[in-house]
Amino acid sequence: MELAKKFSVQKPSGMIRVFQAIEKMPDVLNLSIGEPDFVTEPDIVDAGAKGAKEGFTHYPPLQGFLETREAACAYWERHHGFKASPDEVCISVGGLHIPWLAFGALLNPGDEIMLIEPYFTPYEAQIRGNGGVPVAIKTREENNFAPAIEDLRAAWSPKTRGIILNFPGNPSGRIATLKQLEEIASFVEEKDMFVLSDEIYESMIFNGKKHICFANIPGMKERTLLASGVSKSHCMTGWRIGYVFAPKNVINTMCVLSSVQTYGVNTLSQKAAAYAMNTQDEKVKERAKIFGERMKAVEARLNAMKGVKCHSAEGAFYLFPDITGTGLTSEEFTWKLLDEAHVGVLPGSAFGQSGEGYIRIACTLSMENLMKSMDKMEEFCKSR
Repeated sequence: MELAKKFSVQKPSGMIRVFQAIEKMPDVLNLSIGEPDFVTEPDIVDAGAKGAKEGFTHYPPLQGFLETREAACAYWERHHGFKASPDEVCISVGGLHIPWLAFGALLNPGDEIMLIEPYFTPYEAQIRGNGGVPVAIKTREENNFAPAIEDLRAAWSPKTRGIILNFPGNPSGRIATLKQLEEIASFVEEKDMFVLSDEIYESMIFNGKKHICFANIPGMKERTLLASGVSKSHCMTGWRIGYVFAPKNVINTMCVLSSVQTYGVNTLSQKAAAYAMNTQDEKVKERAKIFGERMKAVEARLNAMKGVKCHSAEGAFYLFPDITGTGLTSEEFTWKLLDEAHVGVLPGSAFGQSGEGYIRIACTLSMENLMKSMDKMEEFCKSR
């Protein structure tokens, strides 16, 4: 059967190719998957089951249950001082659904979106899939992988419509400073742009850092689509619940687009997510502490390895070590490490040119298995 021409040259990303290879190797210590290793708390599961027993087995409201949207609003006000009303929220099928809906609602053919490297790989395909043009903005580690304003100005054109921000960052695990975000906000206002701020890792901040909600910067709420969800914070990746805060007219259009794709989001997952956001604050803190301890331990091991340098963890559960001292490219390092040591990581080049020379490590295994993987990686580096 002949595929549509738009798919004739499509190839799996560097990230997907590694995932596919690991699937065929059952003994791999897998540090490539950005998913908490903790299972969903039993009382959250019970809340979903309770919804089923109470008869919530029909189509849900297209924007999401009011209680789920209220829970999202309460969570963000409680944790970050961000205030929104439930009619400024749309529930989505996981966080990854949000950019697709956002670009569908906001982009005209040929509109450009600034894509800050290193970036979460699906963003690029989502922009293109909605008729937009991704414009990659290179960044540097010494700048927290945040964009320099002069680079944004150089990349801007009359076709530039918006910018994607992702702090804490995937893959870098870094966070932008308030000054950096304020400079971006000023540029956004000057150029009349919108911002998709992916803050899915807001609950995982380390080393005395603090999460800065971009929409809280003066003048930015009306320009920002704030994307988040319960996948990472509440260990609910399989429940597929995301949510987005945005101006009402944008929310309304995103809901229309979502309705023709999914006709609502899983009712039982919504019930579980509402319960989770209302009751699990202490559990979220406990798990963040565990991730922080893991990352500190892995960071120390990495910095003791031949040819490897690793910055201190700041956010998310990712480390993004510089492996240029090994003499290998990020692709070479990744595939040789997988083949020789059976340790799975992701090449930084899969996340844009600024990721070359780095690898992404997800600290989503137990401490014991993380240390085993570091033992194997250390031996691998010694042999270079």
